[in-house]
Order: sequence, then C-alpha cells, then structure tokens
Amino acid sequence: MESKISKFRQKRYFFYAIASLWLFIMPWLQIGGKHLFLISFEKKEIHLFFNTFSTQEFFLMPFLIIFFFISIFFLTTLGGRVWCGWACPQTIFRVIYRDLICTKILKIRGSITNKQKGEKGGAKGIIAVALFAIVALIAASNLLWFFVPPQSFFAYLGEAGEHKLLFGIVLGFTAFLTFDITFLGENFCVFICPYARIQSTMLDEDSLGVIYDDIRGGAVYDEHKNLISNKPASGDCTGCQACVRICPTHIDIRKGMQLECINCLECADACSNVMSKLGKAPLINWTSLNAQKSQSKVKFMRFRTIGYIGVLAAALIGLVVMSGTKESMLLNINRNTQLYKIDFDDNGEKIVKNSYTFLFENTHSEPHSFFFSVDNENISISRPDEPVKVSPGKKAKIIVSLTSKANLSLENEHDNVVLPLIIKAYAVDDEKISVTRESVFVYPQQKFIDRKD
Repeated sequence: MESKISKFRQKRYFFYAIASLWLFIMPWLQIGGKHLFLISFEKKEIHLFFNTFSTQEFFLMPFLIIFFFISIFFLTTLGGRVWCGWACPQTIFRVIYRDLICTKILKIRGSITNKQKGEKGGAKGIIAVALFAIVALIAASNLLWFFVPPQSFFAYLGEAGEHKLLFGIVLGFTAFLTFDITFLGENFCVFICPYARIQSTMLDEDSLGVIYDDIRGGAVYDEHKNLISNKPASGDCTGCQACVRICPTHIDIRKGMQLECINCLECADACSNVMSKLGKAPLINWTSLNAQKSQSKVKFMRFRTIGYIGVLAAALIGLVVMSGTKESMLLNINRNTQLYKIDFDDNGEKIVKNSYTFLFENTHSEPHSFFFSVDNENISISRPDEPVKVSPGKKAKIIVSLTSKANLSLENEHDNVVLPLIIKAYAVDDEKISVTRESVFVYPQQKFIDRKD
C-alpha cells in the first residue's frame, strides 16, 4: 500500500501547476495591444513589459541574454540541478505522462513510488501515448503563442493552407515532444541534455543538492562505487532500496552526488517515509556538503551568489530603464542603387538628384506627421513636399528625392563628390520627437554636368 505523498513531491507538484498555469496565461496578458512578452517574427517586434520594440531597437537583447545566462549560473550555484527537478518542462511532462496518465488514470504502472519499471504496452499503452499527444499539442501551441499572439494563432486556424510553416512547426514539435516524453524519457536528461555536464563546473560545497548521509547510513562501496554491503551491521540504512526504486534516472543516491541526479527529491521523500516509521531522521536531505559536515544551515549568501545577484540586478535595472525610454519614432534610410540622376527643374536648369527610401515607424501611442531637414544649404528637398502621417505602431515607406543646383564638383573635376549629410527627422506636431541619421549625397564629375545630351 502506497504511503501518503511526502512533502517534497507535494511542493513540487504544486510548483508544476503554478509554473504551467503562468506559462499558459502569460501570452494572453496585454495592455493596449502590447504584450507582457512576445517575440513577433511576423511584425519584427519584441514586446517586453507592455512596451513594443522594433528590430531597430534590439539594444535590449544584450540585457535579455545576460539576464538569462546569469540566471542559469545563479540558480545552479545556489540549488544545483533544482531547475531540472522543479521547473524543467521535460520533468513536468514526464510526471504528467508517467505519474498521472499511466499510473493514476490508466493504471498501467504498478505504483507511483517505483520509477524503475516501464509502462506496460498493449491497447492502454497506445491510449497513454495518444492522451499525451494531446498534451503535447497544447504545449506546442502554447510555445508558439510567445511568437504568434494567441488571437492571431486561432485566427490562422481557419486559414491553415496559407500558414503551412506555422502549423508545420506546431505538428513537428508535437511529434518530437511525444517521442521524447513517451519513449526517450529520462534518457534525454542522462545522455542528451548538456546541462548536467555544464552544471558540474558551477557547483561548490555550499551548493544545494540531494545528499545521502553516509556517516549515519553506513552503506559500504568499493572504489568503483559498487555496493559491497546493502545492509551493513552498523548504520541506520535499512537496505530497503526505496530510494533506488523511486529514482527516475535509475541511480543509487547512496553512492554520492552524480551527474544523473536531477534534484527531484523523490529519494528524499522515500527515505523520509521509511525512517519516520522507525522514529529516525531521513538519511537523504536537500542540503549542501558543508552544511551536512558541520550540521549547520546552508550558507546561501556567499561571494559567488552575491556577485550573481549584483549582475542580475544590474541587468534587470537596465532592462526596465531601457524599456521605459524607447524612442517615439524610428527612421531607416537606404540609398537607391542609382548613384545620382541629372535632371532639369521647372526653369530648364540642370539639377542633380539623389533618391532615398525612408522608412518611418511611429512607436508612439498617438498618430504623428513626420518630416525632415538636411544640414547642407546647397541641397534641397524636392520630394515629398508635405509631411507623412503615420498611425500609432505603424510604418510608412516613402521615396525621397534630394536635389542640388550648385556646382559641387568644381573642386574635384575628375571624381564624383560624396558629401556627408545629417538628416534630421521630426514630428511636426511634437517638437520633442526627433531623430538624426547620417547619409551621403553624390554629385557627378563636371564633364557629366556639361554634357548636352
């Protein structure tokens, strides 16, 4: 008869539920069409903290990358592979498939306290895979919502033929996740996932881990970590092997800390259940090597963790500050492939014309009319002749023509003259909104100006 769910498993299941619910809800959170977090490849935008940033504002990416990687380092230094056992989707989906679908619902596994035996096959095995495939499809859709807003995603369902790539990705990820969870299982964690190898370089003797008290337990191993005596004459370990049977990665925690351990703490619960019946403290605890040796509390605040906290705080402050000071307009200027064109004005005088493509983007919450000026008195704007109105969050692409009547090639008659320009773009209805961009104006050699054709 199974014992009552122990404390770590209960807490872990609760955390799974909260984390899954948050990830499911987060793509739906938006204010005024701006999401809490969204990377839109379709619109080439990033939504962060209900602000929208275009691809031209990717100055936020270094802060995001720094925050992401330092968070991993900090989490590993502090809690070992706590991510693997408490937050990794691989672990959560395995619990859903193995413990909920196979054990609780279909009962094709004998006990939730024995992770060593595989699931039975047959019709129920096929049903279990089919049920998890539905979960995998929901998870794949949820993942895509961070790149395609849920509202657009469901609108595209009615136009699946026009969005084959999108739904191909969903179905492909669904198939991979189903294969991974139902067939690979924890072999993915043990043999494929690189995190186990990386985390070993980040741990120290104050890092949290699942640690067996070999002094009290008294289990005896040889130099190759082979168990010599399962139930030694002295020591509190009963040799019940409850900790071994429940381990999802098939290790014996009594052999010490191992790369395969994902800190799920199933073994700690199993040992606690057995030892509590004997009126003794568990032999497996979530602690650090130093804390176990000194019989003291885990030292969380140390030089390495304080350093990580400082860097994380700086990256987070940078993200918040930069996301709150975004530009209200963006401008991208591209010169056309033609260097210049010799034309005539209304009076029949020769002029030199350069053409550009201006891409205005209004990142403000209100519509604005944009125009621009050039810092060279010999160069004038011939097109457009009026401001360009752009709605909030929209873009406008226009062809701009700059002309010059002055003979700019007199000082250099044998080469084209390339004049650097400073172009100032601004909102005519709000003087606070303006940006400057650099470009060039090309004036031809004098012989081309004098040519009569």
